[in-house]
Formats: sequence, structure tokens, C-alpha cells
Amino acid sequence: MNVDQLAKARVLVVGDVMLDRYWFSAVERISPEAPVPVALVQREEDRMGGAANVALNAAALGAQTTLLSVVGSDDAGRRLAHLVTDSPIRSAMRQVVGMQTTMKLRVVSRQQQLIRMDFESKPDHEVLLDLMDRYAQELDLHDVVLLSDYGKGGLTHVTRMLELARLRGMPVLVDPKGRDYSRYRGATLITPNRAEFTLAAGDWSGEAELRQRADALRASLDLQAVLVTRAEDGMSLFTAGEPLHVKAEAKEVFDVSGAGDTVIATLAVMLGAGSSLADAVRVANRAAGIVVGKLGTASVTPAELWPQT
Repeated sequence: MNVDQLAKARVLVVGDVMLDRYWFSAVERISPEAPVPVALVQREEDRMGGAANVALNAAALGAQTTLLSVVGSDDAGRRLAHLVTDSPIRSAMRQVVGMQTTMKLRVVSRQQQLIRMDFESKPDHEVLLDLMDRYAQELDLHDVVLLSDYGKGGLTHVTRMLELARLRGMPVLVDPKGRDYSRYRGATLITPNRAEFTLAAGDWSGEAELRQRADALRASLDLQAVLVTRAEDGMSLFTAGEPLHVKAEAKEVFDVSGAGDTVIATLAVMLGAGSSLADAVRVANRAAGIVVGKLGTASVTPAELWPQT
């Protein structure tokens, strides 16, 4: 796979976006008011999170990437919209008055999180209907649909989204959330991590039972494939054929946040560029091994995936 092929991929990312805000601080004493550290904030940094980070990962690989979502017209929403505009992502985001943008505020000291504070609200019904109209318009402009579900309400109409994509014969990749995966029926591929898979399909012990549960889930939901990301145990792809297991490639695990975003974004770009699913999984595994060596939500470039020798 080369950069020119990746640039031909047209990926539509839909889902829950959020602002990842970091306060980098120094801690040198305990508060006299309570037994808690006093964090002296020295630097602030804002990054795209959630579906926005997924889109950034796809764009970083060179794909033509569109992000469809909603944010509030608050400070966090304006900041997130500005970050998207300044990136290679084509924005199809709508700012909504009265909605609170999802934001995760992390206080970090010496590369360790001290605390995370979350702010969020869900979009209302009318906003979501408008989102569906725009989704239908965008489908014909893309090759692959990627649905990034963080359980914040942006994919309330995911069943209809899947139907519209299937009518066009488009592959749909889903990063799932929650216990009930029936709403993702008919997707091409879902990418739960180990904990998410266990929540939806039940606990398992041993590779044989893992395959049994994955095959049962795939058959019951009419999925072409299930990819279980397994942290230090790599990834397992389950299709109608033999399972594909790939070993983790991380040399040093620094921060696993956002690794799932990198995996599904890489898969979407590779499939959009004409790759086989098996090859796409191998590349996505390599991308995950790179991104966990970075702090916070991050992305991977083609040069990192295919360094010149």
C-alpha cells in the first residue's frame, strides 16, 4: 500500500465527538485544606477526541475524511470546531445552541493523570433528524462509513444509518458501545475491545470459546466480521473462514487512550484504498503498537507505518 492509494480512500466518520483538554502541571506539595496534591498548571493543550480523533487518524493517513457530528455553541464546541477546521478533515459538524459539548478535562503531572473531569449533554431529537438528512447526502460522496459510538447520543439513529449504507452497498465499520449490539445489525465489521466484547457476548476462557462467542455474535447480527482488540494479546479477526490472530507490536505502552480510534480508522482507510480485510487488520495492529507509545489521544502517519529502509 502506498500514499497515493491511501489518498484515494473516502471515509465518512459519524459519531460522538468530544474535546480532550489537558492541563499539564507540576505537583510539589499536598494541600493544607485536604489530603490532595496541589497541581500548579503550567501548560494547557486541547485535542480532538471521540469520533473527531477517529477522523483525525484517518486524515493523518492521507484519506479524504469527512466528520459528521454535532457540538454545542459553547467554548468547548467552538474550540473543537476550530481544531477540526485547522486539520485536514472536511467538517460537516453542526453547532447547536443550548447543547453542552462533551469535554474530558485531564490534569496530568509527570505524564500521569491525577484526575479526569467530564462534561456532557445529549443532542435533542430535532438535531438528530437534521443529522440524518446530512448523512444521506454525504453517503454518495464516500467509499466507507465509520460509525464511532461513545454512547453520547450522536448515533441514536444508527439502525437507519446502517440501512441507508447497505442499500448503497457500502462497507460500514462500527466501534460499538454498551451491552446490546442488536442496533448494529448488518454492519460489515464491529471492533469491540476485550472488555466490550465480554459485556456484549459474555465471559470466555480459552481461544475455542472466544471463537464460539464471536461466531455466534456475528451470525446473530448478520455481520461480516468481528475484530476483538485484546491489548497485549493483539487482535483476533473472526469471519466465516478461519480466525486471524495477530500479535501485539507495541514496544512500550505509554498510554492506551485512543488506541481503538486508531485501529478502526486505519481499517477504514485501508479498506477504502482497496486492501483486503486481513491485510487491513495487520496494518491496524501495527498502527496501534505505535500510538500506544504516545501520550493521550494521538494519530499515526504513513511514514511511521511504512518507514523507508
